[in-house]
Amino acid sequence: MGVAGCGKSSLGAAVATAAGAHLIEGDDHHPHSNRLKMQQGTPLTDADRAGWLDTLGALLAAQPQGQVLTCSALKRAYRQRLRAASPGLRFVFLDLSRAEAQRRVTARAQHFFASSLVHSQFDILERPDDEPGVLTLDATWPLTALTDLVHAWWLKETSDV
Repeated sequence: MGVAGCGKSSLGAAVATAAGAHLIEGDDHHPHSNRLKMQQGTPLTDADRAGWLDTLGALLAAQPQGQVLTCSALKRAYRQRLRAASPGLRFVFLDLSRAEAQRRVTARAQHFFASSLVHSQFDILERPDDEPGVLTLDATWPLTALTDLVHAWWLKETSDV
């Protein structure tokens, strides 16, 4: 989880491969109306995200044996909604500065998310610092290091269940 540009998709794919788990790319499940709003630089509202979160929750619930989901999950309420669908769900928060997120999103080619929206993500971000089952990592670390840390955490957490 984290703001646009933090590396959710890259890390999610790497962790899913390392863990032999199914990957759910959250962006693939946005309805067309959400994608259109984001392309036009219009921030999504809680109402816009509700159906999307329900879809992601249903996908998580359908495979309770373990999978990787990439999702911004910027607000505590969004994370709680996903946890309700998948008890025991854990989050990796990829922490990134506003300036670095802006740089990364501006540099992306062929992505529907308008770079002008980066500020709106930080405006609504509710950091999960005090929530259980959250691993916070510096999103500027190398992908291999992040993957190793998350995979080790996953193995430890699943062995403790």
